[in-house]
Amino acid sequence: MAVHTDAIHTAGQSQNAGPRPVALEVSNLSKSYRTGFWLNKVITPLRDCTLSVAQGETYGLLGPNGAGKTTTIKCLLGIIQPSTGSGTLLGKPIGDPSVKERIGYLPENPYLYDYLTGWEFLQFAGRLFQLPARQLKERAEELLEEVGLPMDAARKKQMRKYSKGMMQRVGMAQALINDPDLVFLDEPMSGLDPTGRAQFRDIILKLKRQGKTIFFNSHILSDVEAICDRVGILARGEIVAQGTLDELLSHNSGYRVRGIGGDVRQLSTHIDHWELQSPTSESLETVTWSGEWHGTPEECLALLRRHNAQLLDIHQHNQTLEEFFLSQVQPQSEDKTVANSSTAGGSAASGNAAAKHAPSRSGAQSNSEEK
Repeated sequence: MAVHTDAIHTAGQSQNAGPRPVALEVSNLSKSYRTGFWLNKVITPLRDCTLSVAQGETYGLLGPNGAGKTTTIKCLLGIIQPSTGSGTLLGKPIGDPSVKERIGYLPENPYLYDYLTGWEFLQFAGRLFQLPARQLKERAEELLEEVGLPMDAARKKQMRKYSKGMMQRVGMAQALINDPDLVFLDEPMSGLDPTGRAQFRDIILKLKRQGKTIFFNSHILSDVEAICDRVGILARGEIVAQGTLDELLSHNSGYRVRGIGGDVRQLSTHIDHWELQSPTSESLETVTWSGEWHGTPEECLALLRRHNAQLLDIHQHNQTLEEFFLSQVQPQSEDKTVANSSTAGGSAASGNAAAKHAPSRSGAQSNSEEK
């Protein structure tokens, strides 16, 4: 189920001011490729992507491998041409070369010149932006210190001898060499040790304080929680959810319920993620169970009274970002397979109590649904 909050339409809006200007906006962006020997197969890694990012906002695009995150960034930057859709960057149409001097970009796998040192590469990148020599020297020294690359290695060692983490540090420095207004970071934490990840988080947070707009891809959820103002989730080429973390995680919040006894068949149809905790019990009165309730506590108590069940425990359960992410990216076909196998009655491990008292809703069914 796709989840889209009002934050999409009010990107960057605060309580005390109107909406900030939009730095990035795309509508119905899609990309298709023809493959195969006769070019008779069509692959669509990106479908009808619509999103907006306000100036000064940090937007994180989440998704599993192959979801279309890198394709999205390449379309936004004009590296590849979208098949359909339109968009703007900093007020200019996608692909307009005049806006590129205000953009920084760190690819997922930076391809840098092997026989240059890190210092020489930054000088090369800075001259592409026509930075004055004195300003370029000061800027390169500042960035190398920020990304944690030792000056000795930067000046004397060719990049073909750099580790993955060192290459990532040079890549981040070149992305910021022109002091961009809009920064694209594709998996910026890739290849970094814990110290490097902490340094990169600090750099991104510093950019936020400076009012820069940041758009980055990641599947490291802890980094997204620490950095992003808003997030979007991309699955199978489509944006399936976007909004602030508070808005997204409160969408399916509910209560974790644990009880004993009652009409197992009826209760299992009203309580989500139903699970029998004592499936070998010989009596309905001693069958313990648990699940999730998405109504009010009063409605839950009324349900238990109607079906002669006793409440053991109820407490509020807020989703984690990981739980929400997995619920959004799980293929619908997988959901249907689980539902169909559950309806069929599950496996032989269903348990004596469920087999005796609730033949249409077995313990194995509940266990398979939980998994």
